[in-house]
Amino acid sequence: MQKIINGKILAPARLPDGFGILFDGGRITRIALADKLPANIPSIDAQGRWVIPGLIDVHIHGSHDHDIMDADPHALKRIATFLASRGVTSFLPTTVTSPNDEILTVIEKTRQHMAQQAGARLLGIHLEGPYLNAQYQGAQQGEYLRAAQPAEYLPWLETGLIKLMTVAPEVEGVLELIKTGSAMGVKFAVGHSAATFEQVKAAIECGLNQSTHTFNAMPPLHHRHPGVLGAVLTDDRIYAQVIADGVHLHPAVVALLLKVKGINRTILITDAIQAAGAADGLHRLGKQTVRVKDGIARTKTGALAGSTLTLNHALSNSADFTGLPWQTLLPTATTVPASSLGLEDQIGVIKEGACADIVIMNDDLSPELTIVAGKTAFKRE
Repeated sequence: MQKIINGKILAPARLPDGFGILFDGGRITRIALADKLPANIPSIDAQGRWVIPGLIDVHIHGSHDHDIMDADPHALKRIATFLASRGVTSFLPTTVTSPNDEILTVIEKTRQHMAQQAGARLLGIHLEGPYLNAQYQGAQQGEYLRAAQPAEYLPWLETGLIKLMTVAPEVEGVLELIKTGSAMGVKFAVGHSAATFEQVKAAIECGLNQSTHTFNAMPPLHHRHPGVLGAVLTDDRIYAQVIADGVHLHPAVVALLLKVKGINRTILITDAIQAAGAADGLHRLGKQTVRVKDGIARTKTGALAGSTLTLNHALSNSADFTGLPWQTLLPTATTVPASSLGLEDQIGVIKEGACADIVIMNDDLSPELTIVAGKTAFKRE
């Protein structure tokens, strides 16, 4: 049992000054005026800093020189530890389009890591592909794109580890996949897609509830053929993921998306690769070699290949792009991704009964202390 005192608590709404947080057994058990909390227990003094829910990244391929496709529990541990140092307490390791045997290996190695977690918590897996459209493959490897076959994807879904899949609704078999997976609790995002407006709407009716890196790897908005973007921007059932690095999208487009979708339907993601937290040079995304220059990752053909962004910087960038305080935008990295996964009462929020995933943050959004399930996952030295 511990308590946090002397902090400015964003839950993510601001709580009155003088409140503290009591947590025990990995859960928040009480939120009250600090002098009403038990006196004789260890205290964490926030020293006037911000106390926020842990950040959640639902789309990340790697960091700190490690790639999710390495399928190595050690790599997953290093990624999770790095993320905790940036204020992330939960994430979905994200695959790239790959052969079936490689996807099965990632699933199995992820299961092994989840049995002995360290750092940020793995919530499960985000499969980006392989059921995508070659016309908008981006940095995905085209030779592994294919139609959706139940014999292949049912074993993935039956593991219970797949929490999110990025799919192209126009690809053969995908609508049936969305129906089947949604009934099993899996969430679906449209991405790397050339679908028509009507095809996306049909996918939404089947259970699709978000879009992957909105505006990227999909056709631009056309006033007579609204397509993927038209459906994403106008349907309130859709959460819109966005990479706010100033490279994937012009800052004005990030601001536009937030105006159209609103804070409660916008999800900040990093789409980070192994180069996040590492120096410029040659890196990998799955099997592909990627060159990173000035923090921008590209394939040998010049296509953007994920990012080197971290989620706390995405939040800071969004504040710069919109003119809104980062405190106002905090839900885009906490409660909104949690809600998109159906976990709104468990993570991304400071409230009684929720997971004790808490970050003590400086004004510049650099973490001072990251707590995951009531245990210290990062402490600035």
